[in-house]
Amino acid sequence: MGKQMTEMLKGTLEGIVLAILSVRAAYGYEITAWLREQGFSDIAEGTIYALLVRVEKKGLVDVEKVASEKGPPRKVYSLNTQGREYLDEFRRTWDFLAQRLEQLQVEGGR
Repeated sequence: MGKQMTEMLKGTLEGIVLAILSVRAAYGYEITAWLREQGFSDIAEGTIYALLVRVEKKGLVDVEKVASEKGPPRKVYSLNTQGREYLDEFRRTWDFLAQRLEQLQVEGGR
């Protein structure tokens, strides 16, 4: 990933992870693996775990410890009502920015 992509991802990764959790509950490694499958190959597991701690502290997710066949119980995260509201705001902001960028691109072609 290039420097610009890395910087943009820093500002949007929280919204991306919340969007994943809006579809289904998941634990940190599952989220990291899915992101890598989607082309975000440079994302470190530690980045996702730190982000999950932050969104938990913000009260955006519910956490359930689920027994694991290998090792200690896993923390499974699911989006709660506050998290859905936060994600809705993120999406509105994203849509606004994307529309303005598109508008600039169209107007620049005149």
